[in-house]
Amino acid sequence: MSELLLPDAEATDALGARLAQTLPARAVVHLHGDLGAGKSTLARALLRALGVTGTIRSPTYTLVEQYPLADGGLALHLDLYRIGDPGELEFLGIDPADARLWLVEWPQRGQGALPAADLDIELTVAGSGRRCLLRAGTATGLGWLGEAGLA
Repeated sequence: MSELLLPDAEATDALGARLAQTLPARAVVHLHGDLGAGKSTLARALLRALGVTGTIRSPTYTLVEQYPLADGGLALHLDLYRIGDPGELEFLGIDPADARLWLVEWPQRGQGALPAADLDIELTVAGSGRRCLLRAGTATGLGWLGEAGLA
């Protein structure tokens, strides 16, 4: 487990870039935190660092946004805050085989219907910045944190 202080938006962008530079072949990230904790901001920073251009929308109302990655594959950004039951994920038309990266906000609402997290990231407000806890959930996640210098 690693703990970081992200004092500003630039620090969040830098964390996204570190994670992007060392992204495994396939990865699932569960993003935890209250409303306004910075989950979408970190997801956006990671996607930008992976070469996603154009508008990166928060999936708050669409539930899922898909982004082609510059080096191939697809990133899925899900926000499950508005679902009532994990079974609803079935109707989103997500093909797990297509996804190189899963970024899942409010993953507890999809418990049992989501792939296991390689990396759990918990964000909390800390003054004018954010406190970030990174926990590996799999060997892939542990290797990712090590490669990023975050282990």
